[in-house]
Amino acid sequence: MMIPQIARRLLNQYGVEGEWLLDPYCGTGTSLVEASLFGMHSVGCDINPLVRLIATAKLTPVPLNTLDSELKKLDDVLFQVEFGVEKIPDAPIPKILNLDYWFSQEIIISIAYLLDCINKIADQAVRNFITVAFSETVREVSWTRTSTFKLHRMPSEKLENFNPDVFGTFRKKLNRNRQGLEAYLEKRKNVKASVCPVNTVNGELPMPRPLGGYNLVITSPPYGDSHTTVAYGQFSRLSAEWLGLPNARKIDRLAMGGQNSHETLVDSPISSAIEKIRSIDEKRAREVSAFYIDLGRSIDSVVKTLSPRSTVCYVVGNRRVKDIILPTDEFVVFAFGKHGFSHKETIVRNIPNKRMPIKNSPSNVAGQTSTTMHEENIVICQSTA
Repeated sequence: MMIPQIARRLLNQYGVEGEWLLDPYCGTGTSLVEASLFGMHSVGCDINPLVRLIATAKLTPVPLNTLDSELKKLDDVLFQVEFGVEKIPDAPIPKILNLDYWFSQEIIISIAYLLDCINKIADQAVRNFITVAFSETVREVSWTRTSTFKLHRMPSEKLENFNPDVFGTFRKKLNRNRQGLEAYLEKRKNVKASVCPVNTVNGELPMPRPLGGYNLVITSPPYGDSHTTVAYGQFSRLSAEWLGLPNARKIDRLAMGGQNSHETLVDSPISSAIEKIRSIDEKRAREVSAFYIDLGRSIDSVVKTLSPRSTVCYVVGNRRVKDIILPTDEFVVFAFGKHGFSHKETIVRNIPNKRMPIKNSPSNVAGQTSTTMHEENIVICQSTA
């Protein structure tokens, strides 16, 4: 995820109140929230329906009295079953493949009842807000290892002593999120903010589009194809399946580099690195190439929506594949340069808090490891039109 401090710094340097910001890979909406606090209108895009739901909930100014009224009703209902006054009533359980592999039967019953209660809330904005806490609760009370994005089950020795409190966990998430909403409402400016499902890789353009185009882009695209880098889709899958969201098991395949391409990158800053990878592993070279082809296509789409005096800020990582560094920052400069953008600067930042492995195995041979990313690059380009 992008951290708020980066978006805030870039907004302070390049933002103008009343103008429009675009985040074409918005995730859970950090840059959009910061734009709302700064005073810029904003639009975000993402192919993952769960993160779109979270971003929408974070951006929506739900009146606290309305929220508190619904929270009180929900708390009263949960109290009856949480403290044994009555048995947890039966509730619909979604058909999820291998559900009992990831959750105990007791947890399944509790989650199903909780979701049924949430779905009965009439106010869409309030329901979205509460659903965010539910989505996080699902993962936390599951048998998944929470230390990784990829879906892995806890070791058997941990399962024996794992007895999470579903309603207590949910309540903690809600209380924390309510505090965040209250702080957001105090500082949020009167601006427009929205999230859309378009995929810029496919040439789809974000909506709404402001007259004259977006003035600022602050974003962090994926660091690489999700199959081999950060499995965003796997991380969100269980929650998305409980909520019945579309393509819950397909997000990583739909993401950049999810499908191999027969095209080749010629005369780009990434080309020589891909050829070195190809000399070691043809399959990995195709996967890497597919990611950068998709990233380039996405940038082609983004450019079509920008104003003639726009600034773009891309936070990227120069990852290693087969122990070969991929200069993603240079590729972003190259891709925007084809559309008349000039490179203003690249800011290098250490990333000690990213949830990523410190080392990987480029050869897939036991014991042979290599360092992964420990820095990210904030690439800033400006239109010269």
